[in-house]
Amino acid sequence: MNARTPLPCLPLSFPATNVPGVRLNADGIDVCLAAPHATSVELCLIDQPHQAQQSERRFALHGPRNGVFHGHIAGVQAGQRYGFRVDGPWDPPAGHFYNKLKLLLDPYGQAIDGLPILSPALHAHQTDQNLGPGEWPWQPSKLDSAQHMAYSVVTAGDFDWADTPRPAIQWDQTVIMEGHVRGMTMLREAVPAELRGTYAGLAHPSTIQYLKQLGVTSLELLPIHASMAEPHLAENGLVNYWGYSTLSFFAPNPRYATEAARQAGPEAVVREVKGMVRLLHEAGIEVILDVVYNHTCEVGLGGPTVCWRGLDNLAWYLHDGSVPARYADVTGTGNTIDFRRELAVTMALDSLRHWAIEYQIDGFRYDLAVTLARDYDGFNPEHPFLMALRSDPVLRTRKHIAEPWDLGPGGWQTGSFPVPIAAWNDSFRGDVRSFWLIGPKDLAAARVPLSAQHLATRMSGSADLFASSDPMGSHGPAGSINFVSAHDGFTLRDLVAFDYKHNQANGENNRDGSDDNRSWNHGSEGLLSDPAQFGVEGVELGLDTIAQLRRRSIRNLAATLAFSAGVPMYCAGDEFGRTQWGNNNAYCQDGPISWLDWEWAPWQRKLMETFRYLFDLRRSHPVLRPAKYSNGAPDSDGLPDLGWYGFDGQMVTNGRWTDPYFRQVQMLRHTSQLTQRDALVIINGTLEGADCVLAPAKASTDWELMWDSTWDEPGDRELSGGLEGPLIASGGQVVPANLLSFRLYLSKAR
Repeated sequence: MNARTPLPCLPLSFPATNVPGVRLNADGIDVCLAAPHATSVELCLIDQPHQAQQSERRFALHGPRNGVFHGHIAGVQAGQRYGFRVDGPWDPPAGHFYNKLKLLLDPYGQAIDGLPILSPALHAHQTDQNLGPGEWPWQPSKLDSAQHMAYSVVTAGDFDWADTPRPAIQWDQTVIMEGHVRGMTMLREAVPAELRGTYAGLAHPSTIQYLKQLGVTSLELLPIHASMAEPHLAENGLVNYWGYSTLSFFAPNPRYATEAARQAGPEAVVREVKGMVRLLHEAGIEVILDVVYNHTCEVGLGGPTVCWRGLDNLAWYLHDGSVPARYADVTGTGNTIDFRRELAVTMALDSLRHWAIEYQIDGFRYDLAVTLARDYDGFNPEHPFLMALRSDPVLRTRKHIAEPWDLGPGGWQTGSFPVPIAAWNDSFRGDVRSFWLIGPKDLAAARVPLSAQHLATRMSGSADLFASSDPMGSHGPAGSINFVSAHDGFTLRDLVAFDYKHNQANGENNRDGSDDNRSWNHGSEGLLSDPAQFGVEGVELGLDTIAQLRRRSIRNLAATLAFSAGVPMYCAGDEFGRTQWGNNNAYCQDGPISWLDWEWAPWQRKLMETFRYLFDLRRSHPVLRPAKYSNGAPDSDGLPDLGWYGFDGQMVTNGRWTDPYFRQVQMLRHTSQLTQRDALVIINGTLEGADCVLAPAKASTDWELMWDSTWDEPGDRELSGGLEGPLIASGGQVVPANLLSFRLYLSKAR
């Protein structure tokens, strides 16, 4: 894949009057399709789809002209189902798999009807009944795929946005919740039954009220592009629940629409998605889409042919340059879209503009984003795709978040994406888990732990990763999307209940999913007693203590996320302690393992109130969410904007950071703004309580204890009565800090 000589591919030149795809005009449709190596293309209009009397009307397109076919068909109206039949060479060793018997989706189709049915007919090459290919070189299939295919649909695109503005939340005020359209409301009784698990259910007043109550500013949705389950999942009766198997980059997934919308047709599905966005915008909540441009649902060469492989296998997919032609897979899915080529870059940008303009989407999270910036030398931070995100007049107004890795050479690129592209900070996830979970586990086992050094770096904004941007430091803390858990991995509750993954339900003999979880079961593997009971008492087994420590560990993790510099993101349901029963790779679990359970035990409601309170503190006090990196220099008050102190009240020296047992630390955040309050965080990462000499406060002010992770809920502050030390204390005063605890003080309001 690193060869400098590109594979043969004709340059593309779209007719001036056409844009890619099928578009309505005054008397019919204009059609434009790129298929650089094809010899002919037919547009197929599907009449009476999904019926025994289904038929096609075929129209030959003009071309190829510089790799593009085009035409105009009069009389076609919105709602028409269609596909393409593409002819060309059948030459597997050279990478060509043209087969006119395969009906193909429009890669630019804006709506979709149905889903492909996995079968031998869906493959361009001959297979047996188990979908295994014959001897090499493969022979072309003689089965027509039309009855097994989904269909692209001509859309009108009309929708009344009622002049609803986009929220346009500033990065330093952003709090992201990552969620799944279906899973968030499937079990939510406050949502009417017919709306549960749908776009409309996500925009139901009860759902929106809940998000507002939590202080969520931006809802990041797992992929809603139409998708198709991988063959091995379909054969086992499973689905790709997460949706990372794209079938269409322009059409929404009809599975998440209400039954009424699906019955009304694909245009109604489109309107339901837009209606969801409009209602969330009216509530001031942004919508960010997780998008998967790095690969498609066609998997490896032996997979089904539903679109791109049948249009032009060499032009769309990344190959290793060998003969016979083989894919260069840097995504781990079997195929990789080739972003060295104009065709892929143009399509991705057109798709993003489509969602930004037609759906008013506020931002995008790019799955395996390193793949999207690979050229012939590997990852390129000045790749044309990334430059377009910065310069396009529409896209530059949206939020962009990279998943900054893939499986190829040089695949880890956290901090390397250019401004203004933020990135998931996996180092934050790893270092925070290591401090709060692995460290205590090591201490309990008499092993050498890690010091607070890496935790301090992450809470300070991860300048070691993100400050090297050009110009220096221009990313700021907002370049780092901080998270402790996400859809991929353990939930927060499972992080404190399982030392090992338990993925047996996935049918892969527990081989799937990461083994690097950095979790701690606190002495007992699994949930305590019945899965519905997390805080169950069992004094004779010590389970009450385990439950208490687990809940405290969750609160420690949540507070670290809330009070660190950067943009916080947490996974929907973590705020009330959802579990996946130890499954850390629930990508194929469309059921109770993945769905949010809204039947809460009392401790879960207390945890939700804690999340709400923590992020309300973050919102209310700018000192907790700095927009710039700190320099540590003292101001006229004699205090640094960011200072680290030991429990002895002295500034931490470099030598102390390297001591692995140095796990008791204070973080002071100071502002010169007289109307704003300073913040002091006290962290005890040891298994013993300790006295702490409070760091200095602003002149003539005291520290006010706002929160302690030993409290089951924020209201415990009023009930503590000073049992864990005074609520008001001055700099230099000694206060107790419980084992494995996190405290937040604010300078007392003047």
